[in-house]
Amino acid sequence: MNPPIDLDALDHMSDRASTVIERLRDRVYAPGTHKSLDLRFNVKTAATMVGRSEKLIRDAEADGRLPEPEKDPDTNRRTGYSLADVNGMRATFGTLPHRAEGEDPLVLAVQNFKGGVGKSTLVCHLAQYLALKGYRVCIVDCDSQASTTSIFGLNPDIDVDEDEDTLYPFFRAGGPSDLAYALRATYWPGIALIPANLGLYDAEYEFAARMAREDSFVLDRLRSGIESIKDRFDVILMDPPPALGMISLSVLRAADALLIPAPPNNIDFGSTAHFLKMMSATLEQLAEAGGARDYAFVKILATKMNDQKSAHQAIKRMMDAVFPEEMMQAVLKDSAEIDNATANLKTVYEITGPGARTETHKRCRAYLDAVGREVETLIRKTWPSHHKDLTLEGLL
Repeated sequence: MNPPIDLDALDHMSDRASTVIERLRDRVYAPGTHKSLDLRFNVKTAATMVGRSEKLIRDAEADGRLPEPEKDPDTNRRTGYSLADVNGMRATFGTLPHRAEGEDPLVLAVQNFKGGVGKSTLVCHLAQYLALKGYRVCIVDCDSQASTTSIFGLNPDIDVDEDEDTLYPFFRAGGPSDLAYALRATYWPGIALIPANLGLYDAEYEFAARMAREDSFVLDRLRSGIESIKDRFDVILMDPPPALGMISLSVLRAADALLIPAPPNNIDFGSTAHFLKMMSATLEQLAEAGGARDYAFVKILATKMNDQKSAHQAIKRMMDAVFPEEMMQAVLKDSAEIDNATANLKTVYEITGPGARTETHKRCRAYLDAVGREVETLIRKTWPSHHKDLTLEGLL
């Protein structure tokens, strides 16, 4: 008969797990190092990204409108353009895709109350896709697990102070009046982050206590915080916790649109159905206290799709039949490329060198780009200034 597992045994298990995590972090977060973006683009790729010809770029460099490109001192050959360089070109040629002055940024929540559906993976890759296109993006990490914060190069246990850097101070009674204090620049040009760590979990209790003692509708606190910083961005992505709690409800109240990741298997589809039912009932109740909230769009994205599994194909067909207007056309396939990148606290968009030339990488990148393009189109449809171009592109 096995001995019972007491608290000492559980503490020992915790210590062993912590040792493994510390070794991983020592490797990924080496002392004195910071994550950097190693992407470089040749002039042909840069021209495509900017929407102008290679000749126009070279002419602008020659006449001083653009800085001279960096060159290798040994070979005197161009080393390629950084994303910051490409955005500089976009600014010079007037091809930055920003919303027009007076138009609101889109606040998009990637939401599902079930964990393991690819929520943080989607947030990180979508943010980087939009940044590559030239949009100004803010990520609000609302999940105390802080997976998104880790992917963007911050150690939640060391680099993030729950009393200064996360949403927690903002949620406390008497906290800051806006969210500017928590904004952190990242190594990705165009992406800012409000980080998270385990201390954010305490905000759930803080919220519950405030709900009990205050007359005001505190669940709109996050919404007002987003209002305080939104003028700086085109898109604000929120990564909420995978649970129906006070923070998740605040995210639902703050969002302008929802993207629901849902793997095509029975358990996850069932959970998504429950999520939709709970969300509808909960929002109806909240509307009675704080007013109704409408969304620009609510879309369901099939994630972790495996075409080799007949059950996945069957459930995906069912999802398309049940949600003919809500299902996204793009599908995020199951890919070892995403798993391998995540294991090194990276995204597929950050892989360079030989790893970026494999067929596996190219296929995965194509799936991610398709998702990004479809979401980008949905975002642009909310901005009247983009309607003419969308019509010319056959997207409106």
